[in-house]
Amino acid sequence: MPNRPGRPPRVTISDVSTAAGVSAATVSRVLNGTARVDASLVDRVQEAVASLGYRPNAAAQGLARGEWGTIGVLVPDLANPYFPDVLKAVSAVARSHGRRMMVMESDEDPAAEHDLVEDLMRCCDGVLLCSPRMSRAELAELAGRKHPMVLFNRIVPGLAVPSISVDFHGGMTAVCGHLAQLGHRRAAYLSGPSASWANAERLRAFESARAFGVEVEVVECGATSEAGYDAVAGVLAGDVTAILGYNDLVALGALARMRELGIAVPAAYSVVGFDDISLERVAHSNLTTVSVPRDELGRRAGELLEQLLVNGDDAEPTYLPMRLQVRDTSGPPPR
Repeated sequence: MPNRPGRPPRVTISDVSTAAGVSAATVSRVLNGTARVDASLVDRVQEAVASLGYRPNAAAQGLARGEWGTIGVLVPDLANPYFPDVLKAVSAVARSHGRRMMVMESDEDPAAEHDLVEDLMRCCDGVLLCSPRMSRAELAELAGRKHPMVLFNRIVPGLAVPSISVDFHGGMTAVCGHLAQLGHRRAAYLSGPSASWANAERLRAFESARAFGVEVEVVECGATSEAGYDAVAGVLAGDVTAILGYNDLVALGALARMRELGIAVPAAYSVVGFDDISLERVAHSNLTTVSVPRDELGRRAGELLEQLLVNGDDAEPTYLPMRLQVRDTSGPPPR
C-alpha cells in the first residue's frame, strides 16, 4: 500500500535487518520471541528498532505465536437493543488486553449457530456465545474441542464451560409477586423463542407464581415488537388483567396495538416488559420492567473469557441479580 502524501515512509522489517546487519528472519525471531537468539544480535536488533521507530505488526506477531489476538462473539439478533451495551462492554475488556473483537449473528436460527461458531474458532483465540439457541448436544460437542469458550445467558448443568447469566427465573418471579401485590390473579405471558434458555427460565417462574395466587397463560409470540403487536389481540379476548412480554420489545409492540385500540394502560390492563432496554432508542414509554445490568454482564463475560485464555481456568456458573423497575404501565386490576 503506498504511503499517504505528507507521511514519512513506513519502516519495514527489511529496514531493521539492514540497519542491524542481520537477516530479516533473525529480526522476526527477536521480535516474536519464537526462538533463542544470541544476546549480541538481540541488542543490535533492538537498537535498530528504537532508532528507526519500527512498529511491529501485532497481528503477525500473534500468528507467529499461534494466536490471533481476536475474540469472537456470537449473538442471536443484532437488531435487539439488548446486545449493543453488552458488546460494547466486552469490546472494552478485549481492547484493554490488546485484543480485537469479531461479531457474528445467527438471526435467531439455532441451525446456523454451530457452523458460525466453527468459523469463529478458526480465526479467534476464544469465543463468547451470547444466548445460544443450539441444543445441549451441540454445545457439548463444541466444548469437547477444547477451544476456549464462554457461555453468556445460558447455563448448562454438567457442561465444563465457564458460564455467566442474569437470574431470569428470579426476575420473572419478582414480576409475578408485583402483580400479586397489586391484586392481579390472571396474566398472559407473550412467550419468547422456543429454543431460548432464558425464555425457559422465565416459564419456570410461573410455577412460583401460583404460590402468589397468580395464574399465567402462555401465548406463543417471539422476541420482536412486531410479534408483540400481532399477539396481543388474541390475549385481549380472554379474562386476563395483565400482559407480560418476553422482553421490552414485545411489551412495547403490545402497548402500541393497545393504544391503537383505545385501551387504557394500566387502568384496563397492566403491561410489564423484561430487560430494561434503552427505551429512548425505540419508543417513548415509561414501561414497568426488570432491569438487567448489561454493562456489568458484558464486562464480566469478557473478563471470564480473558481469564480462560490466559490461565485456562474454569469456574462455577455465575448469576447476576435482576431488579424490578416499577413504572407507569402497571397498576391494580380494574374493579
